[in-house]
Amino acid sequence: MFSKSLGQIESVFAKASTVYSPVTCLVADFFIGYALPLAEELGVPAALLWTSGTGSLICFDQFDNLIEKGLMPLKDPSDLVNGYLDIVIDFILSIPRIPLNYIPTYVRMLYPDDEYMVEFSKKAIEREKKATTIIFNTFDELEYDILETISLKYTNCLGIGPLHMLENNNVDKSLESIKTKLWKEEPKCLEWLDSKEPLSVIYVNFGSITVMNPQQLAEFCWGLAKSNQSFLWVIRPDLVGGDSVALPPEFLAETSNKGMLVSWCAQEKVLSHPSVGGFLTHCGWNSTLESISYGVPMICWPFFSDQLTNCWLSCNKWKVALEIDNNVKRDEVSKLVIELLNGEKGKEMRKNATDLKNKAEAASTFPSGSSVINLEKLICYKALQNKS
Repeated sequence: MFSKSLGQIESVFAKASTVYSPVTCLVADFFIGYALPLAEELGVPAALLWTSGTGSLICFDQFDNLIEKGLMPLKDPSDLVNGYLDIVIDFILSIPRIPLNYIPTYVRMLYPDDEYMVEFSKKAIEREKKATTIIFNTFDELEYDILETISLKYTNCLGIGPLHMLENNNVDKSLESIKTKLWKEEPKCLEWLDSKEPLSVIYVNFGSITVMNPQQLAEFCWGLAKSNQSFLWVIRPDLVGGDSVALPPEFLAETSNKGMLVSWCAQEKVLSHPSVGGFLTHCGWNSTLESISYGVPMICWPFFSDQLTNCWLSCNKWKVALEIDNNVKRDEVSKLVIELLNGEKGKEMRKNATDLKNKAEAASTFPSGSSVINLEKLICYKALQNKS
């Protein structure tokens, strides 16, 4: 579809409308450039979905400012390790005093692909400022101040998340069969969790695209083993870049009664399980929001892009997470896992996460939740646009 012309795409919609009901609204990813002109051609309103956290959108919007101030791009690759990225910036509204290291990585422009992504992002953001509605997978009580800042540049900004909770609370369960999965889930892990004590398991999952090198894999392995805590670890076949995943036999033997390894799982069911006390995550927005909405504190190991911003907000603004150094070491992994599950900081973060969980549940509950109300605003606004 991405390679089709606007006329071809319009034809697809026209044919679909003769078989089913006519197209009355277009909901598209924020970065799909043809969404707005297509909606205009069809004569229907459009809503654009920003799939990351709202904080990352504010940071993307500051790319020009960072470049004009000479803070980016990096002058030399050594700036990645010489402390330059520790510089704190204080001109981003609602995200005060964020270090450069937590700005989405593309603006560093060390490689040709990064420069392309900067220009692509800047053009998309300027283009989409003309949109009549931007929707976000978040809820007002979590990011109210950031949403207010975004509303200064975009019109009709609506938080309608967490989307998975909104779905669970309000959507017909018979539609469950149409869901798609990136990987085949292994349900046996839920039975394994049933055998564990409450809040005793650290869940480890670095998402669907993050990769690591063999040394990092080994450090995570031995860090988990040294913590002596129970763990459920999702290890994709392609988790190690350019190589197959080979876990040390000694690690497998040492942790056979403490850990469980699976290739994929039903993350919502895992995070909502009473035995799960923490989440070691790459900090993608879906994982971050799901962890918050189930009251599970995190250990963050961000990889690139918005994951860095999500990590900073989780650790410093919402105070529901600890960060692990990118140059991961087993002693640090062990220390943070123990602290998260059993330490005083872990207890405080769990309290904060539980408070946000309650707010997420309230936001997605019919009829008075903030996200439910925002979704109705979206529907009513689009209906009025259609009538006009």
